Amino acid sequence: MKGDTLQALREVLGEVLELGERAAALRPDSALLGALPEFDSLAVLDLVAALQARFGIEIHDEDIEPDIFLSVGDLLAFVESRLD
Repeated sequence: MKGDTLQALREVLGEVLELGERAAALRPDSALLGALPEFDSLAVLDLVAALQARFGIEIHDEDIEPDIFLSVGDLLAFVESRLD
């Protein structure tokens, strides 16, 4: 499941941030916040909406903390915690 979730997360990040082929290179240790110029505060809102739609999860305003966007692995762990 984790591999499937990681691949789906790559797809969402690629679509929202318009990363093109760079999305395929995203690994759990890939930095997000502060590392990708495309990843700004507006992108966070778009990403949250896309994650909710793609994974069928609910993300409340109080759930949104900078720590979950530090790396792909952090975001993956957050998404998987919502899927359980």
